[in-house]
Amino acid sequence: MSELLAALRQLPFTVRFEWGLDGAMAVSSGADLAVVVDVLSFTTCVSVAVDRGAEVLPYRWKDESAAGFAAENGAELAGRRGSSGPTLSPASLRRAPELSRVVLPSPNGSAISHALGALAPRVVAVSLRNARATAQWAARHLPPAAVISVIAAGEQWPGGGLRPAVEDQLGAGAFLAALPEYRRAGFSPEAQWALNAFSTAEPRLTDALEECSSGRELIFGGYAEDVAIAAELNQGTAVALLTGGAFRRA
Repeated sequence: MSELLAALRQLPFTVRFEWGLDGAMAVSSGADLAVVVDVLSFTTCVSVAVDRGAEVLPYRWKDESAAGFAAENGAELAGRRGSSGPTLSPASLRRAPELSRVVLPSPNGSAISHALGALAPRVVAVSLRNARATAQWAARHLPPAAVISVIAAGEQWPGGGLRPAVEDQLGAGAFLAALPEYRRAGFSPEAQWALNAFSTAEPRLTDALEECSSGRELIFGGYAEDVAIAAELNQGTAVALLTGGAFRRA
């Protein structure tokens, strides 16, 4: 059983890649840094907000205690897409006249970030926008032997099962591709394939986001701007580090 658990944790590799909450729990135990990727749209929202100097508090999805949590933390609770004020839409966070501190629940990236806050010593939110900035930060602040777990949040089927989402694999691959060459020796096969997927898609990255299932869902719903913001490869400068329960500029 111990050998099986080690295999599922991707030991002895120091740079690991997995999917969803269960995958996050498996590969982040003992990790020095957990990297959460939810391109459409939680971590893109975080990148946009932190670029503006705001803080984002992750929280569980459809939890009735969210309003009380926001009030206790002096934060605004984000609404659903289409409502007024901040929502789980990068465009809404970019347009907000004022943005200081917001609780942003989501079923995938936010819920995973909230859970990892009690497990990993460092948690960062990565999107295509801030992949390179975060990889460079990790190279500066972590020793070469540090363990990095990269988690693609994915989406959910109507029944609640995990639906792997290509945009999150590409976001993870963008971060992995930006890590210095000396880190590549520690890649698990899963991490290497995520990097390879990004390298293949990069020349037509915007098309990939627009044509994938999650991108088409948002575009059909009237949120094409959110997909365009998500495709802003390496245009974000802020590293979003989870500190004191909130993602803020590192």
